Amino acid sequence: MSKTNIRKKLKEMGLELPVAAIPLAAYVPAVKTGKLVFTAGQLPMVNGAIPKTGKVGAEVSVEEAKELAQVCALNALAALNLVADVDDVARIVRVVGYVNGAPGFVNQPAVINGASELLLALWGDVNGKHARSALGVAELPLNSPVEVELTFELKKK
Repeated sequence: MSKTNIRKKLKEMGLELPVAAIPLAAYVPAVKTGKLVFTAGQLPMVNGAIPKTGKVGAEVSVEEAKELAQVCALNALAALNLVADVDDVARIVRVVGYVNGAPGFVNQPAVINGASELLLALWGDVNGKHARSALGVAELPLNSPVEVELTFELKKK
C-alpha cells in the first residue's frame, strides 16, 4: 500500500496537525488495539483554550460550530498520532459528534459535517467515508459547543 502524506494535505489546506491536548481527567487521548485506534472525545482546543464557548443556536452559530468540529477532528488526529502514525491510517471507521445545542436545536448533522468533511478531504471518498452519529446534548465540558471522537483502522498492526 502506498503511504499517504496527511501532514502535506493539511498544509495544502492551510491547516496543521496540532500537539495533542493533555487529558482533562483520568483517561488517555487514544487507545490502539489491533488495527483499530479509538480517540477520546476531543474538544476544539486551540493553544489550550476553546475559541468560542456556549450553545449552538444561541451564542454560537452553526457555521462557527462546524469550524470548531473541524478543530475537534484535527485534535483527534493529534491524539491518534500519540499511538500510531497518522499516515498509517487505512480508513476512517466512525465519527461520533456531540453538539451542545440550545433548546430546540436540531441541526447537529450540519455541525458535525465540519469533522466529516475534513476527513473526506484527507482520505477521499473511499477511505474517508465513515459511519457517524451526531448527537445533541444538554452540556459539554468547559461549555464547549462541540466534541468529537474518532475510530480509525490502521494499515497494519
